Amino acid sequence: MTKTFRIPRNYGKKRGLPRRVEAAELDSVGCSADGRDILLSPRAAEAWSKMRDAASSAGVTLVPISGFRSIERQKEIIESKLSKGETIASILAAVGAPGYSEHHTGRAIDIGTPGEPPLTESFASTRAYSWLDAHASEFGFRLSFPRGNPHGIAYEPWHWFHVAG
Repeated sequence: MTKTFRIPRNYGKKRGLPRRVEAAELDSVGCSADGRDILLSPRAAEAWSKMRDAASSAGVTLVPISGFRSIERQKEIIESKLSKGETIASILAAVGAPGYSEHHTGRAIDIGTPGEPPLTESFASTRAYSWLDAHASEFGFRLSFPRGNPHGIAYEPWHWFHVAG
């Protein structure tokens, strides 16, 4: 049974998050560990490729975990969490509401590195994160949700957004 949910009316304003439009054009940047095709907007895909190659040249392996996610997929993620007993408030502290996620744009990428569990704060203690922290901006990427971010989203050292469009 699918649980229905309501996003608070003032969600975007309260969180300082703009509504996001789904990307119309997407390019593959590889597959996830479970075989899903990871998609980014063409400019973000090109920037990712250059950034991944530069990291590799420095002896750092960056692995794409997740890219584009539709508004519908975002709803499914929230419904799944609700069905497991999580509250909408706790979910929205870790997952952007449908229509507000940077993943909808095709310009957000979740990044991991071999030997490290994906999508965990421990990523922040890896060489990969240190390299991203020092160099991601050279490729147009920024960390979206640092500690204490004004959006009320949990710290996500793995989530990077291509700001150069």
